[in-house]
Amino acid sequence: MLLRLNNIYKDYMRGKIVVPVLKDVNVSVEEGEYVAIMGPSGSGKTTLMNIIGCLDRPTKGEYYLEEKNIVNYDENQLSDLRLKTLGFVFQSFNLLSQMTALDNVALPLSYAGYHVRQRRQIAYNALKRVGLEDRVNFKPSQLSGGQQQRVAIARALVNNPKIILADEPTGALDSHSGIQVMELFHQLNEDGVTVVMITHDANIASHAKRVLHIFDGEIAEDVERKRKEAEQNEQSVEAPLPEEEESGSDIGTEREDNKE
Repeated sequence: MLLRLNNIYKDYMRGKIVVPVLKDVNVSVEEGEYVAIMGPSGSGKTTLMNIIGCLDRPTKGEYYLEEKNIVNYDENQLSDLRLKTLGFVFQSFNLLSQMTALDNVALPLSYAGYHVRQRRQIAYNALKRVGLEDRVNFKPSQLSGGQQQRVAIARALVNNPKIILADEPTGALDSHSGIQVMELFHQLNEDGVTVVMITHDANIASHAKRVLHIFDGEIAEDVERKRKEAEQNEQSVEAPLPEEEESGSDIGTEREDNKE
């Protein structure tokens, strides 16, 4: 199992009031899967993404990444995971406006210790992979929204992460650009990249191979499973015990008593 969340809770404090955001969430993702987590605004899906992406910590529960429980990792260890194991694609692209597409994509490699020539070559290959090899020297303001998102996807790929985390990746795009980005995610997944996507849009979620629904901080599939388990438990408790049949010896004794 590549990723596994067990009984995750997340609470926030508003003054002295505890606000529960995630409630007993269980999610597992196998290597090579393409999973969408879909829910309306306020459902807790972004908080869940932040926990999966090691940008936030759960209040309670276990988080296994590559079979290691990372809940108690320190900030340096979590930073290392974000750099080497996780790739991020955000709704707002998060590109640096003064840098070219090539330099934006190469930026994570500088933190990973690659030399300039190495990181520029790797960044170019990543841009080529998303179909932007002819835009390497363009700055974000010179690119369309769809192209900017493809630069962001290339940036997420440069360190060969185990998982791509995409938070509303088409939210800032027109429908045509959104379809192109979803086709790119599909191709990346076909190439073996594990993708976990957060969205509120059922049409976007339908591109994934598995969809989980989150409402009011709970995974709907978990809620349904727990409901069925509770019903089964109630039925087993309420089921009448089978009546014991009278044994032959008792019947014989009763007949002898009647004769007397």
